[in-house]
Amino acid sequence: MVMVGAFSVFALLPVIDLEEMGIGLAAAVLIDATIIRAVLLPATMKLVGDTNWYLPTWLQWLPRTEAEGQPPHIHVRTA
Repeated sequence: MVMVGAFSVFALLPVIDLEEMGIGLAAAVLIDATIIRAVLLPATMKLVGDTNWYLPTWLQWLPRTEAEGQPPHIHVRTA
């Protein structure tokens, strides 16, 4: 809301280019904050479940980070 308010101030300026930029940026931030981050992202994360945290094999070179005190994750095969 702070960024929307800050960009909305540009809409009050007499220069038409800045006015258009202010309205556009305020609308973009508002759409991003409400629709994408508050609705679509949580819904998508709920739908994909554990796949959400899948790491592709070509990224296995990245170092693993674990929270302090947490045991490392062990994969257990079941028959």
